[in-house]
Amino acid sequence: MTMRINRTFPLSLAIVLAALPQVAMAQEGGDEADEGVRTSRTEVVPYIEAAQVVTAQLSPGDDVLTYTQLAAGVDTTITGRNSAASASVRYEHTIGYGDASDVDTLSGIARASLAFAGRGMTIEAGGLASRTRVEGSGFSTIGGFGGNAASTSQIYSVYAGPSIQSRSGPVEVSGSYRLGYTRVESPNAFVLAPGTDPVDIFDDSVTHNAAVRFGVAPNTVAPVGLGVGAGWNRQDISNLDQRIDDKYVRADVTLPVSPNLALVGGVGYEDVQISSRDAVRDGNGLPVIGSDGRYVTDDSQPRTIAYETDGLIWDVGVMWRPSRRTSLEAHVGRRYGSTTYYGSLAYAPNSNSSVNVSVYDNITGFGGQVTTALNGLGTDFSAFRNPITGDLGGCVVGVEGDNCALARLGSLRGSVYRNRGVVASYSMIRGRSSFGIGAGYDRRSFIGGEGTVLEGVDGLVDESVFVAANFNRQLDRDSSLFAGAAASWFNAGDSALGDGMGYSASLAYNRDLLRNLTATAAVGLDGISRDDLPDYSSASALLGLRYSFD
Repeated sequence: MTMRINRTFPLSLAIVLAALPQVAMAQEGGDEADEGVRTSRTEVVPYIEAAQVVTAQLSPGDDVLTYTQLAAGVDTTITGRNSAASASVRYEHTIGYGDASDVDTLSGIARASLAFAGRGMTIEAGGLASRTRVEGSGFSTIGGFGGNAASTSQIYSVYAGPSIQSRSGPVEVSGSYRLGYTRVESPNAFVLAPGTDPVDIFDDSVTHNAAVRFGVAPNTVAPVGLGVGAGWNRQDISNLDQRIDDKYVRADVTLPVSPNLALVGGVGYEDVQISSRDAVRDGNGLPVIGSDGRYVTDDSQPRTIAYETDGLIWDVGVMWRPSRRTSLEAHVGRRYGSTTYYGSLAYAPNSNSSVNVSVYDNITGFGGQVTTALNGLGTDFSAFRNPITGDLGGCVVGVEGDNCALARLGSLRGSVYRNRGVVASYSMIRGRSSFGIGAGYDRRSFIGGEGTVLEGVDGLVDESVFVAANFNRQLDRDSSLFAGAAASWFNAGDSALGDGMGYSASLAYNRDLLRNLTATAAVGLDGISRDDLPDYSSASALLGLRYSFD
């Protein structure tokens, strides 16, 4: 199955991003009626902006571009007894002068959790729209476009699904289902090293993730906890009709060691199959590339198995939960025919700060990774934007969840891969200040079928490291200061494509002039360093006004 979305999808996604918090607010309104008390806090701040920007190219040339930004957006945070949501959505139109381009950009990130009191059911949903710079190797960096739309692309992603938590006597029942869709628009242009071809950039995919578990707690029917569960991961990727079909069943046991420490283990059976079709070939046997720069799929040929494995899977680990503010899980085992490690740490020393660490190992495509990252994002966060470009930063500031969904984009290759890595983030909100920082390492080992055009990427490994930080300080009643920075390093599996490093830094001063009217002055530095290609860097300055509606 391959889902194709028409050009109205960005508008539809904007509506979804903006609507998620409103659904949560409506749900909380129902809760208030049931309980007879106010249970929600709602902050909805629509705004419009106008700004003038000048960008000076530092290398390889010395062009100076000027352009006008006109934008409208909304920032929303809703928290309540049973539901929560956060969203930041922005539409921007850039009017370029001289060599600067006219550009329309939609950006936003949203996450909502809608619980039905007394029913054991929660609806989870999230969405993302972001602009990214794309290199010929597939390496992507966020921010730093300086009024030039070359080598940029839009990423759109949305997911939703229910989760259940119930009990039948001593048996606890839990389950979840997530349906997701992700699309990457064709990059406008690539900057390529001599003698190299661009990689096949991800197009779009539909993902299904489902899981169910039945279990009993320790010291109910036995001294140990017992459980049995099953799961399914299906991803249909439009690039060469790739498909991931992963099904498993497993049983697990929990052995309490102390009131807050337990040993856990599980064993089961998993069946994984990855398949694709080949590209259409021309008279010389070379793959045909379409007008969007991607391989044209040959639907007349049968599917080719790129990877399959079935058999025993197992893992052992430890769970430590000394308080409601601290949770640690660490596991080691065997999956996908080799050793696997995964786990997480969540530590919130108080209600205004948090540390989150996640170690992951799975088989996925780019779309599956984005929806998984969104699903791990907390529902109470503040999204910070580059004050010059308006683009989202790599990390948000929140006290729960994986706060660095955007910083993990990495490579935009369209091939399926085994994805292993670690990401850590720290967020703090204290008085007039807020701060967030995240860092991570991501490793992707690509999988391609023998005899197909993807055979050339089979076994290639792309690696990336990222760090992102932002700081906001309310200086006095009428003024504030914002600083943000991000950097990412990329090592391409194909040495001919070269490595790269992207970076972005910005500083902004905001001052209230009148009620709801704020002036902004900002400066920024952006760039990318590449092997075998000239480095690119630019400096920008902005003067603008924002009017907020409350």
